[in-house]
Formats: sequence, structure tokens, C-alpha cells
Amino acid sequence: MESIDLLVLRTARDWLAAGERVLLATVARTWGSSPRPVGSMMALRNDGRVVGSVSGGCIEDDLIHRYTSAHGGLGMQGGLPEVVRYGVSADEAHRFGLPCGGTLELVLEFNPSWHSLEQLLYALDAGQLVQRRLTLTNNQVTLNPTTTPQAFSFDGQRMLNTLGPGYRMLLIGAGALAEYLATMALFNGFKVSICDPRPEYIEAWAINGVEPLIGMPDDVVRDYAVDQRTCIIALSHDPKLDDLALLEALHGPAFYIGAIGSRRNSQLRRERLIEHFGETQESLQRLRGPIGIFIGSKTPAEIAVSVMAQVLAVRNGVGLGGEMTVGEGKGVVEACAHRGLAVDA
Repeated sequence: MESIDLLVLRTARDWLAAGERVLLATVARTWGSSPRPVGSMMALRNDGRVVGSVSGGCIEDDLIHRYTSAHGGLGMQGGLPEVVRYGVSADEAHRFGLPCGGTLELVLEFNPSWHSLEQLLYALDAGQLVQRRLTLTNNQVTLNPTTTPQAFSFDGQRMLNTLGPGYRMLLIGAGALAEYLATMALFNGFKVSICDPRPEYIEAWAINGVEPLIGMPDDVVRDYAVDQRTCIIALSHDPKLDDLALLEALHGPAFYIGAIGSRRNSQLRRERLIEHFGETQESLQRLRGPIGIFIGSKTPAEIAVSVMAQVLAVRNGVGLGGEMTVGEGKGVVEACAHRGLAVDA
């Protein structure tokens, strides 16, 4: 399952190629609470079919009634992009399902250029990061490759959206936990790959849509073309597999690098990497372990929820307090138990 941004852009391109009329809507600004963040996109076809979202559903319904022939709307004849705002009044916010009096502003592009979307998707499929700039006054779109993500911006005349290839997850170790985690990652738009040189594990792998990679994990990491949208997670519990893969990952730009294991095993891993491989406390700062947020998880499915939540938090730039991590959370529970205090885990 690919990311929603890529799905929207790819669908809009395909609809245009088939001769359909298309509206591309982007959340450009928000005030107060809003169901979707800035940069969120949806594509609307002239017959009312929708891919993606800009709200919880009510705004999509309004756009369908306004702009599709199936509902007697104005249609999508082209022209300059428009800016529409929802939720200016409390009554309108309630009507469109915006929480807490929220307001959002959309940029509507009518029949965007097929050629421009084709160029954009070609770059994204090649693993490039691209800045898409739309100038509303002349409907001009420029695409600029970049190596540095830039925050979405809109000043009323120009909209800048940095788009990248889909997020990827490389898992080391094809056990039960990896199966649950891979399933959750696929539903969250990650492209997932699995590496395990042990035949008895990889031959039993049962999750469709996951790419198996053959070889020793450190070689696989080296050849994986790791970028800033990659996360690498070691789950094998075998230091011969996990440690070398982690060493290779730590010298690349992956946004998340972690390994399963208890607090003691995580500490022993750090000591091994320092003593035998020349790492330092500073060079290991990006290594997460024990991985996950603390929810009192016990089963593989629960642990996968914990790990996936942490990966998403890191990807989305959400800082997690120390007590939310597995290691710190367990420490708090043990300290409270020692003092005879009850803690909700």
C-alpha cells in the first residue's frame, strides 16, 4: 500500500490521461483544530469519485456537490486555481464537521497539467525529493529537486509543497513480531522489505506485499539506498545479524534505527558496539532500544503496536517524553512497585 500523497497524484494523472476532468484540492492553511494537516491532498473526478481527503468527509461532500456534473455542480472547466475557506463561522464549522471552531483553507487546481504530474511522479518513483511550487496568479507549476525537506507554505499567492518518495521500512528478522509490524507499516503507507538469511524463517514468511531481500543483513542495508524516509529495525534477537546491520545503518541517513530487546540486552548491545566496533556513546545516540512506547505490551501484536507508534511519532516530528519509551516506562513502574505505589501501565 503506497502513501496517500502518491496515490492521489498517481490517480489524478491517470484520470487526466484517460480524458477525465479532475480537481486537485490541497489543505493550504488551518486555524484552530483541523481534521487534516496542511499539505493534505485529494483528487476529485468529474463524476464524483474521490481519492484522498481534506477533512473528515463533509467538505469532500461539499466539493462534490459544487464541482461535479453528477450533482449539478459547476464542473471543472479549468482556469486559474481558487482558494476556498471552510469554517469561518461556528455554524459553518459545525456543518462541515470541523472540531473546536477550526477553519481551513483549500487551494483548488482545475485539470492540473498531466505532463507536470507525470514528471513529478517520475522523480518520486526514482527516489527523489521534489519541491512543487504553484503560483496561483498564472497557474504555473515548477518542480525543483532538493535534498532538504522544506515545510509546506502558502502566502495567498504561492504554494510550496515538498514531496518525497514513499516511506520505507527494512526489517531484520522474519519472526512473528516482524509479521505484525510489517502489516501495520503497510497500512500506514510504508513500503516494507524483510531480510533474514535463516531459511527456516524466511521460507515461512506469510505477509503479502513485503519484499524479501536475500543476503546478510549488513550487506542488504548497504545496498538498500537508505534515505531520510527509511527506517531500519532489527528484530532477529541474534547479535550476529542485528549488530552488523545496525552498524551499517548508523552511518546512513535513516530517520529511525532501532532494535528489539530488553533493557539489559540493549545495554549489552551498546557495550559490544563500543568495545568491538569502535563506536562511542555519541555515535550510538541515534540507536533506539528498547524500541517502542510504553503501553505494557506483552504479545507480539501489542509490541508491534508499540513500535509502530514510536516510528510514526518520530516520522511526524512528535517528541515523546522519556517516560513514554519502553525503557523509561518500565523503570517508572518498577520504582513505583518497589515503593508500594500503584501505576496504570
